[in-house]
Amino acid sequence: MIITDNKKISTDYSYELYEAETMPFANKAISHFALTDSLLRYAGKYQKNILHFWPTSNLVILGMMDTKLPYFKDALEVIDRYAHPYIVRNSGGLAVVGDEGVLNFSLILPENLKQKMTISTGYEHMLQLINDSLKDYGKKSLAYEIKDSYCPGEYDLSIDGKKFAGISQRRLKNGVAIMIYISVTGNQFKRAEMIREFYQAGLKGETVKWQFPSVDPAVMATLEDLLGISLTVDGMKNLILRTLLKNNCTIIPGEYSSEIITDYNEGFEKMIHRNQQMLGTSIDKELIK
Repeated sequence: MIITDNKKISTDYSYELYEAETMPFANKAISHFALTDSLLRYAGKYQKNILHFWPTSNLVILGMMDTKLPYFKDALEVIDRYAHPYIVRNSGGLAVVGDEGVLNFSLILPENLKQKMTISTGYEHMLQLINDSLKDYGKKSLAYEIKDSYCPGEYDLSIDGKKFAGISQRRLKNGVAIMIYISVTGNQFKRAEMIREFYQAGLKGETVKWQFPSVDPAVMATLEDLLGISLTVDGMKNLILRTLLKNNCTIIPGEYSSEIITDYNEGFEKMIHRNQQMLGTSIDKELIK
C-alpha cells in the first residue's frame, strides 16, 4: 500500500526493515549512503515502504557545500584534531556529526506515480512519526529552523527551543527518502563545538556567497537531556518500531536481493569517486576500503 498525503504513516502500513546489523557489507561508513540510493530505487520500482536504521561510530558527515569553504583543508584539520573521520555525502546540506549516541534513520517511501509527494508532506510524515514515538514523555517537538545550529533547516526538530534532530530528503527513481539524525545521548555541546571550529577555520572571517552557520552549542541538546530520561540509540529505535507496531503496521526483515546488491555496488563506487574528488589527499583511505 502506498502512503498517501492524507493518511498517518504510523497506521496500517507494511514496512521492510533494513538495519546496520544485518548489512552484508564490510564498509559501514560509505555503505549506508550507497544502500540508501539502492533502497530508493527498490522502493520506487516495487512500491515498497522501507525503514532504514544506521547508527555510526565517530564520523563527521559533510555536505557538498562544505567543500566550498575557502580554507577547506584547514577546516578538515579541525576534525582531525577531534579524531573523527569524515566523508562527503551524496546530497546537499551541511556538516552533521555521527557517533554512537546519534541515531540515523530513513523512512523510504514509493511515490504515487499519478501524484508526487510534496516536499513538505515528506517532512511532515517524519515529524509525525517522531512525535507519535515520544508522546508518552509529555513533550512535543516543533519543526522550525534553529539558526545557529549545525546544518540548520526549516525542519529542525526542537524541544524548548533546543535542536535535537534535523531532517533532509533525497528523491530518486520514484522513491523518496526522508532522513533524520537524532542526537539521542552523548556530549552534544562537544559535537557542536567541533563543527563551530570547523567553520571558523574554513572561513577565517571571510565573507563568501554561500551561507554557513555560526554554530552556537547552546542551541542544541540531546533528546535524553530534553526529556529528562535515560535513553539510548537502541531505545529510540525501539520507540519508533513499537509506535508502528502498536498502530497495526507490519514490519518484516528486508532481504538483500541481487538487484539491491548490484545497485549498492554501483552507488558505493560513486561514493568513493565523489570523496576522492572532493577530499583529494585529505581522504581517509580506511573509509573507502
